[in-house]
Amino acid sequence: MTSPATTLRRRRRPRLSPLLAAFVLVPFAVESIWVFWPALQGFWFSFTRWDGLTPPQFVGVDNYTELAGDPTFRGALVNTVIWLLLFGGLSVAGGFGMALLLQRDRRGVGFYRAALFTPVVFSLVVTALVWRVFYQPDGLADQILRGIGLEHLIRPWLADPETALYAVILPALWRQIGYVMVLYLAGLKAIDPALHEAARVDGANAWQRLWRVTVPQLKGVNAVVLSVIVIDSLRSFDIVWSLTRGGPYHSSELLSTYMYSTAFQGLRLGYASAIAVVIFALALAVILGYLVRAFREEDT
Repeated sequence: MTSPATTLRRRRRPRLSPLLAAFVLVPFAVESIWVFWPALQGFWFSFTRWDGLTPPQFVGVDNYTELAGDPTFRGALVNTVIWLLLFGGLSVAGGFGMALLLQRDRRGVGFYRAALFTPVVFSLVVTALVWRVFYQPDGLADQILRGIGLEHLIRPWLADPETALYAVILPALWRQIGYVMVLYLAGLKAIDPALHEAARVDGANAWQRLWRVTVPQLKGVNAVVLSVIVIDSLRSFDIVWSLTRGGPYHSSELLSTYMYSTAFQGLRLGYASAIAVVIFALALAVILGYLVRAFREEDT
C-alpha cells in the first residue's frame, strides 16, 4: 500500500504534453533528416576521394593536407576573411546608424525605412544584374566619377584584380544594410525609455547615453546580427558568381565559390567537402568566440 506522500509526489510529477512533444520532436526529426545527416555525410566525404559517380575511396586527411598547400584555397581563405571583416563591419555600422536615424516615428520616416529595406526583397542574382549595369564601361559609376572630376579613377571594376573583390562587396552591402537596420530597429524599440530619461536627468549627453545605455541593451540583438552576418558572409555565393565567378585570376574567389567550382566543375566532391568543413569551422569559431566573450562579460 502506497503512502499518501508517495501518491502526492506522483500527482505532482510533471507530465509532458503530447502536443508539446510533437512540436519538439517533429522539427527535430525534420532537421535530422535534412540538416544533421547531410552534414555528417559531408564530414565523412571530406576524408574520401569522390567524383559523384564512382564509390568514394577513403583517403584519410589527404584532402586537408592538399588544402594546406593549395594557393587558390589560401587566396580564397584570405578573401573570405576580408569579406567577413568588411561586409560584417560595414553592415553593422551602416545598419545601426540607419536604425538610430530612423528609430523615431516622424513624418516620412516610413518611406525611408521601406526604401532601405527594399533591396532585401530582391534576389542576389537580380542584385548582381543591376550592379553589373552600374559597373559596365561608361556606366553610372564611371559617369559619377567624371561628374565630380575623378575620371582618373575610372577602371574596369569587375575585370581588375585589385578592385574586383571590393566591387562585389558593395552590392552585397547595399542589400544587407537594410536587413541589419530592421534587426536593430526592433532592438531599439524594446529599450525602456525610462533608462534614457534617467540618464538624461543624471546629466549624460547624447553620446554617453548611446554608449552607456543603448549599446549595452542591444547585447541580444548583437548576437543575432553577428550570427546572421557570419553565416551570410561565409555562404556568399550568388552575387560573386553572377558578377565575377571568382575572377579575374581568383582575385574575388571566396571559399564558397571555390567549393562550388571544385565540386561541380572539377567533380572533386571529396575535396569540396573538406572546404565545406573549413567554412563550418570558421563560422563556428567566430560565433562561439563572441558568445563566450559575451557570457564572461555578464558574469563579471
